[in-house]
Amino acid sequence: MADKVASAPATSFQDLILTLQHFWSENGCVILQPYDVEVGAGTFHPATTLRSLGPEPWKAA
Repeated sequence: MADKVASAPATSFQDLILTLQHFWSENGCVILQPYDVEVGAGTFHPATTLRSLGPEPWKAA
């Protein structure tokens, strides 16, 4: 098992967001960016629509 190097604490809100995205990326999950158009219950979000067409499983938050 590889040793994980502790990163410096986030110093800004943007650093916090990037740290969280990196964490979830390492755990096989993608953080979807907001879509500022009314899309119902999320069923018409481009990522949801396009990823539902493929056979591969995916994790999103």
